[in-house]
Amino acid sequence: MSTPKVLTTLLGASLLAACSGDPPRPDKPEAPVVQVADVTQLTGDVEAGRMGFSQCRSCHTVEAGVNRVGPSLHGVVGRPVAHEAGYRYSTAMAAAGGVWDEQRLYDYLENPREHIVGTKMTFPGIKDGQRRADIIAYLKTQAG
Repeated sequence: MSTPKVLTTLLGASLLAACSGDPPRPDKPEAPVVQVADVTQLTGDVEAGRMGFSQCRSCHTVEAGVNRVGPSLHGVVGRPVAHEAGYRYSTAMAAAGGVWDEQRLYDYLENPREHIVGTKMTFPGIKDGQRRADIIAYLKTQAG
């Protein structure tokens, strides 16, 4: 295998490891996994969401106009899907349409590849509904 392919393989494995699964919540280490269909049934904790967002930082930022492997999530709540300037979206994401409201983010973050088949996002998702609600509460504070 050539050096660029080895580096690409190692980088991909590192990103998957950084994004795989739900890291423990220091504030609630034994909390049961919350499963609800409607995000409005939960109250998101901004500080817990800020901490939970740390697993997203290898691919995303909340700085306006700063894209990484994934698009900037600054102002994502309420933004049309696939509309971050300067980011090249997958065909599936570009065709998805709609708006990133709280419920859509909540559903998407549970299993991105199932929610929008063909997305470039390799993240396996966050099964715990409360953790998703916390991250969304944090993202809501990251608007211009």
